[in-house]
This record gives sequence, C-alpha cells and structure tokens, in this order.
Amino acid sequence: MRVLVIEAGPDGRHDAGIVIPGRKGSTLGGQYDWNLTTVPQPGANDRVFAQNRGKVLGGSSALNLMTWDRTSIAELDAWEQTLGNTGWNWSSLYAAMLKAETFQPSSLYGEEGVGKTGPIGTLINRIIPRHQRTWTPTLLNLGLAENRESLNGHPIGVSTQPSNVHPNYTRSYAPDYLRLAKANLVLKLETRVAKINFAGTTATGVTLEDGVIITACREVILSAGSLQSPALLELSGIGDATLLSSLSIPVVKELPAVGQNLQDHIRIQASFQLQPEYHSFDALKNTSRAAIELSQYHAGNTSFYDYTASGYAYVPWTTVSPATAARLESLVQNDTSLTSPIDQLKRSYLSPPLSHTVPQVEVIFSDGYTGLQGYPPPTSPLHGMHTFTLIGVVQHPLSRGSVHITSRNTSQPPAIDPHYLSHPYDLSATTALARFLRTVAQTPPLRATWHTEYEPGVAVHTDAHWEAYARANTLSIYHPVGTCAMLPVADGGVVDTQLRVHGTRGLRVVDASVIPLLPSAHLQTLVYGIAERAAEMVVEAHQ
Repeated sequence: MRVLVIEAGPDGRHDAGIVIPGRKGSTLGGQYDWNLTTVPQPGANDRVFAQNRGKVLGGSSALNLMTWDRTSIAELDAWEQTLGNTGWNWSSLYAAMLKAETFQPSSLYGEEGVGKTGPIGTLINRIIPRHQRTWTPTLLNLGLAENRESLNGHPIGVSTQPSNVHPNYTRSYAPDYLRLAKANLVLKLETRVAKINFAGTTATGVTLEDGVIITACREVILSAGSLQSPALLELSGIGDATLLSSLSIPVVKELPAVGQNLQDHIRIQASFQLQPEYHSFDALKNTSRAAIELSQYHAGNTSFYDYTASGYAYVPWTTVSPATAARLESLVQNDTSLTSPIDQLKRSYLSPPLSHTVPQVEVIFSDGYTGLQGYPPPTSPLHGMHTFTLIGVVQHPLSRGSVHITSRNTSQPPAIDPHYLSHPYDLSATTALARFLRTVAQTPPLRATWHTEYEPGVAVHTDAHWEAYARANTLSIYHPVGTCAMLPVADGGVVDTQLRVHGTRGLRVVDASVIPLLPSAHLQTLVYGIAERAAEMVVEAHQ
C-alpha cells in the first residue's frame, strides 16, 4: 500500500515558533495559519472572531498550546449508546488514545490515564511558577478535590496536567508519526486540493488547485479539519443540494448535514497583577530578558521558554455555587427547543447523576497576560508588570452553527458562523464563569500573590456589567467539531462508523469534524485516538 499525504502548507519542523514551547501562540495569525474568521456574531456585539487553523505540516497540532487532557467516560460512551455509533465508546477510544503517547513519569501525576509507547511525547512541565503553587490548595478551599489521574476518564478535580512536549523541551506533535513511516509514504507539501473526483459516487482521486489530477488506487482520506473538510466536500459536490445548485456545483451526493452541527468551546478570562516578589512569563516581553532566557533554552538549561500551562481544573457547576447550578439547570430543562440527540445529551449533563461526573467548566491557570484589553504598551507606567490569567471555558455550549462555502473558488474562505452566545444558556454560563474567576483569585492562598485585578477590573461588579463583559470579551478556544459528524443520516450525520462519507465509496473523513458531541476536554488526544482507529480500519479494509 502506498500513501500520499497532500499538505497545503510548508514543513515547519525547524521553525522556532513551532518547536519551542515558550513560543506558543506566536504562530497564530502568521504564515502557518489559514487566518480564517467568522461572520459577525450578534450575541457578541457583532464581533468577528479569529478561527486559527494550521496551514503547515501537522496542521493545528503545530499551532496549539500543547494541552494534553481527556474527556469523561460518559461522554464517549454516549457516542455508541445514545448516538448510534457502534464500536465507538470510551473503551475503544481510550485504548487508541493511549497508543499515541509516551508519558514521562512524574511525582505530580499517578499511573492511570497515560500511554507508554507512542510517538507523541508528553510530560509535566518543569516550569511551575512559584505563584502557581497556590493553585491546588486554592481549588481545594473551594470544595474541589485534587485529581492526580485526570486523564483516566474521570476528569473532575484540580490537576497538574501534561503537555505534549519532548524531554528535550521541544513540541511533540503529529509529524512525530513520520518517524514510524517507511518508503511507501510520500509527502507533497505546499500543494492545495481543489476538489475530490468521483466516478458516480466512488471517489477516484483529487484535482489540485493547478489542475493536476491525482488518481487514488484505493481510497481518499480527507483530513482538512472541522472548517475545511466540509468546505472541500461541498466543492466536490457533497452537501446540501440547494447550496450546491446555487453555486452551479454538480451534486454527487446530497447530504444536507455537511457543514452543520458546528460546536466550539467558548472562553472568558481575567488577569491579575502579581505582588513584586513574583515573576511571570510576562518577563519575555522585555527583549533583554528574552534574549537571556533564549540563550539558556538553547544551552539545555531551564528557561521561561520551556513553559507550557500545567494548572487545570475541571469543575461541575455545583462547585461554582449550588444556586448557579440550579439556575442553569432550570434554564436548560425548560427549553423545549432542545430536541436533537446531541442537545438532549448536553441537557443531561446539567442534572444528576451525570452532573457529578461530566465537567461543565474548565479553569486554566495561565502564567502571564492573556486577554483582550491588551498588555500595557511601553509608554505605560504599567509596562513591565507581571501577571497571571485565569481562563474559564464553557464545556457544552448549546449554540450550534455552520460552515459553508460561498463560491466555487477554492481560495475563497468559507462562511463560518458558530452562533456564539446565541443560546441563553451560553451567555448565562459565560457570565457566571467570569464571576467565578474572580472568586477563585480572591480565595486564599492564591489571593496573597496579587494586588490588583487588571482585567476586567473592579468597575465590573453588577449583573449588567458582567453580562456586558461576557459579550465583549468571550473568545473561542479554537476547538471546532461536528461539521462532518459521525451520526446516522437521519440525525444529521455525514460519516458512518467506518468514517466513510454516507452514500459514497472510497472516501473517509478523519479529523475533528467527525466528532459528533463537543467533549469536556481539549481536542488533540481525542483526534489522535480517532486517527489511530482510522488507521486500523484502513489497514483492515485493504489487507
């Protein structure tokens, strides 16, 4: 079997912005990013949101912030038990996810939930800021238990979690699988596919943007991600017939769900100025200090450039407050519009017993400033301040959106409309979460590490203020899923349990777009697990 990998972007394996952990985020919006954006979002003051996606070998695994965690058992079991995807459950996906990684043992993590033989290296970062040492006791004081095995399907608790970083402190990501490749694998970089070709409903290969046709001997596997896999299907004649006809694209297979069911995590954040005795990742904003730290990094010594976040908490609403949990549960339970299987599942997570095991909130301890107000410019007296940021993430927003092409032109970006904050639950949840970030920061012993709330600031204190802050400051955390969902056609499916596009032959989708239900976790471990299972399916089909 010969395998051709076609990648639109270049090889970034030697680029410092990708490789050095402490350069995380520096590549967003740059040459390795598709630089996609949403349409204006009415629920968020008509703001246009960035939708960062990797245009480089390894895709978004080259751009992400290296969070390595896992969702709950109940959520993955629901893929099979509720959504009808036979063979897709916690057990099968957990085994596949473990195959992807080799974890470096740490006294800060237990035994369960980590792999030992895979190509992706993971570890607990050796940089744990002094003020982060208050993280676990602070969450304990808020009633959350410590969780030292948070990747074993039971994520609720406060944890020190791994990052996908090699022991030599370089990013470990999808191209590490190339070390396992043999001569039958060919990479074709900086090459864009214009469409998938068909004979009837059988995929026969692809046409490149320059008109070159490549014929597939066995099958075509589409892995363009949640925002561009559905777009490429539509450009190839698979999707809603009305849309395709309006663009004069011949219909190969009508599948109205292509590009629908877009789900994404939404985040809100708060930043705090540290007491003078504490120093943060903000030190790298000083060019002289950054040069010293980079020299230390290249010498193999401990450096700020090693840093990735390790302080995480997965939280039920009852930890935020029993009153908040009851209010949000009532809001959702009384919504008669939530009729789809996916919406019903999300509703079930707000009530016992699942509300005790499926997280609804994530809080990340992020050293340094991360927000919308902006770090003070060099002309400001606050320039040089050291901060930490608490990032809150709503795990199961009820707003669902879409992504669709608007032109036959491959280079025309798709229209991305996540409907952020369009459901009342999402706005209420984000507002409550923003308040909770202040509560966390004001809880000892974390409270002793800072002196001023930089963002949002004490002027934000009424219900109206918090709602306005949520509308103006909610961001995406770049976890889009669901646009080529693995579901039956009647429930809005695009692929079957073999990841084959419904009604076609020789065409699979293997990426986050097939995830039918947004998980309570960052996506990458789940995507690696899906890819591992897909590889087994392909080998079995063509032995």
